[in-house]
Amino acid sequence: MKIKLLFATLLLSLGLSSQAMASDYVIDTDKDHAFIQFKIAHLGYSWLIGRFNDFEGTFSYDEKNPSAAKVNVTINVASVDTNHAERDKHLRSPDFFDVDKFPQARFVSTSFRELGNGKAVLKGKFTLRGITRDITIDVNHVGHGDDPWGGYRRGFEGRTTLKLTDYEIPKAAMLGPAAAETERCFSFEGIRQ
Repeated sequence: MKIKLLFATLLLSLGLSSQAMASDYVIDTDKDHAFIQFKIAHLGYSWLIGRFNDFEGTFSYDEKNPSAAKVNVTINVASVDTNHAERDKHLRSPDFFDVDKFPQARFVSTSFRELGNGKAVLKGKFTLRGITRDITIDVNHVGHGDDPWGGYRRGFEGRTTLKLTDYEIPKAAMLGPAAAETERCFSFEGIRQ
């Protein structure tokens, strides 16, 4: 009986200590140490590159148990910025993002798998225009360490491709067949809490 109790206590303490090793990070958007960009073909003749200027999020990461990593990001879709005011106004309209009806996009991770050499695959649910789809993001671990202000930071970058038809964007066809997909890329520098 005492051995079983001792074994159970040991397992519980090991479980708690492994959970305690995970670190929680807030994505540093205040100092522009993070970005979410997109790239899409314009009629098949050139590239349109834009970004979302307003977003927030958190992630957790444990070097000893990377598969337990979690990511949660919310994007203010009205912050779309393609460096062209009239186009951005059109992108905010019901023809594209319909920001009055769907002001936020959101990503919530469902799994994280390390591949080695700083590479990983992040899977999760991405919601845009009220439609949620499973997506896969190819991730690179940029680095981690102490910062000059007494904190600790960790950074990742990633890329994925989204099909516009998956999110029922009404005027997607007007961009031409070359614009059926958009490439999304991000870089997140998190501050450990």
